[in-house]
Amino acid sequence: MVPCRYAPLVPKREPTDEPMDDPTRDAAHNAARDPARLPLAVDRASPVPLYFQLARQLEAAIEDGTLAPGSLLGNEIELAARLGLSRPTVRQAIQSLVDKGMLVRRRGVGTQVVHSRVARPLELSSLYDDLLAAGLHPTTRVLHNARADAPAEVAAALGLADAEQVAVVRRLRLTRGEPMAYLCNFLPCDLLELADGELEATGLYALMRQRGITLHSAQQTVGARTATDEECGLLAEPPGAALLTMQRTTYDDRGRPVEFASHIYRASRYAFEFRLLVRG
Repeated sequence: MVPCRYAPLVPKREPTDEPMDDPTRDAAHNAARDPARLPLAVDRASPVPLYFQLARQLEAAIEDGTLAPGSLLGNEIELAARLGLSRPTVRQAIQSLVDKGMLVRRRGVGTQVVHSRVARPLELSSLYDDLLAAGLHPTTRVLHNARADAPAEVAAALGLADAEQVAVVRRLRLTRGEPMAYLCNFLPCDLLELADGELEATGLYALMRQRGITLHSAQQTVGARTATDEECGLLAEPPGAALLTMQRTTYDDRGRPVEFASHIYRASRYAFEFRLLVRG
């Protein structure tokens, strides 16, 4: 990028009580507006491949919000020249983030930041708690909160008689104003009373803990399918978008089933993490 040789005339500012500018904050703000200003560097003495070093720095900038959704990365040739890398190396770094769903190549536009992607470990935790831990400040929209006859699958999972009533809670979980997941939970009616305001303020598992319910274990199934038209509307996805699905039956420390959950997640924004061990 060629530097401007003429500084624009800036109107003189009147004294105010506002705090002095924060150089760190301004650098992050400028990077979000202009990714060319993002501080990037590679260590040629490191055994870590150069493309991976670059990819990790770009990924970190997307995850912490320095590179905001909609930012353009600019020309691969310019980025390669700036870092002293070959164009194939830069292309490989960018492609790795395209494959993760964090960047998208748009014809006539360029390479654009989409969203950071949440990677959730497979453990007995709530989506709300996981998003909080990732610094994403989740919000919740309650779509339904009432009692209804339990479907056969739900009654079997919760150990209830056929047609016995359950509490049905349907919610939309959002981060930064963008929908992340559609959550449907079925609970025994005698477990706890849930007000809409409580469900909007925190996660379901946090409310259970507040009521003295100790969660112990769960049986969970993870799958995938295409979204219905209704789900596309709720999750702001295009027709035929891929969704991750999760069904979970959760038990308390006495072995009682206390929840049957059926959740769907945007595959473009969400992933499950597995840790695999070799059996001896």
